Amino acid sequence: MKKTILVIIGFSVILTTILLFQPAPIDPAAFTPLKPPTLTGALAPNQLLQEAQLLALGEIDGPEEVAVDLQGCIYGGTRNGKIMRLLPDGKLETFADTEGRPFGMQFDRKGNLVVCDAYKGLLSIDPQGKIDVLSNSAEGIPFRFTDALDISKAGIVYFTDASSRYEQHEYLYDLLESKPHGRFMRYDPATGRTEVLLKKLYFANGVALSQQEDFVLINETYRYRIVRYWLKGPMAGTSEIFIDNLPGFPDNVSSNQKGTFWLALFTVRNDLMDRLHPFPFLKSQLSKLPRPFWPKPQPYGLVLALDEQGDIILSLHDPTGKHLREITSVREHGGYLYMGSLHNDRIGKYKLP
Repeated sequence: MKKTILVIIGFSVILTTILLFQPAPIDPAAFTPLKPPTLTGALAPNQLLQEAQLLALGEIDGPEEVAVDLQGCIYGGTRNGKIMRLLPDGKLETFADTEGRPFGMQFDRKGNLVVCDAYKGLLSIDPQGKIDVLSNSAEGIPFRFTDALDISKAGIVYFTDASSRYEQHEYLYDLLESKPHGRFMRYDPATGRTEVLLKKLYFANGVALSQQEDFVLINETYRYRIVRYWLKGPMAGTSEIFIDNLPGFPDNVSSNQKGTFWLALFTVRNDLMDRLHPFPFLKSQLSKLPRPFWPKPQPYGLVLALDEQGDIILSLHDPTGKHLREITSVREHGGYLYMGSLHNDRIGKYKLP
């Protein structure tokens, strides 16, 4: 009993010392989130994601984003920097190694895999696995967290630097700090020029062009919303909120080029986190503590379908999170949805009705 009491006292002294004397690694701002939407109507929970086939189960480590080539091979970037290729016969092989952390990826019209590597920048990988760096800075500011992309029919790459302050392994600091460190950019392969289109985004994440390429969507993960940036028409060069107050953390978004956007949500909203956001001092103190003391994401799988007006038309759920959870990307190809995850050891394949 005495030993237990001494351990508790010692732990309390250490914890108090940390909170009183250790400087906070962040400089948080207040943010008051809207009350989350109720999960009714198009958002009503179901078990549809539990019907998904699981590819490369136990063989692939954290395929945050997936891409599919013309031969039906599936690509996923892993935690150790390798981009793995899943062949139609189920064999898994290494396609390339960025020695960083591959996130967003998509094939261009020349057959090159264009990749946002969180640490290396915007990359192009040819069919033989040769890697070229396309861009790693803009306006003299190096990328710290190159995250997501989409490619226009003309080959223009639209992509994000999620945070100019925190790197990928520090992404939770960006959540607590609640400040707009993200940027949205355009890379032109003809000129090699990178242009910043939007600044001051709250964790600039997924990117998706509309069917007519008249606008592009950018996810602001830690504001639970999506921004629309107009590329054509009378509003060209301006931005607006496309959809706000989402039920979870929007990660990657993709277009099926038929008027539907598929949105991956990392998890549903965390009530404790929403309650902490208005209080910078509390977030500052929380940031000093070891990660086990931080609010934990609920194991949950969630994908939304949105139309080009920003209305939610369908949702796919795994409320248990045992089959698919923490989904970070979703892409439609050949009548199926392919889903990646930052932490899962599998790729989800869901047959559309």
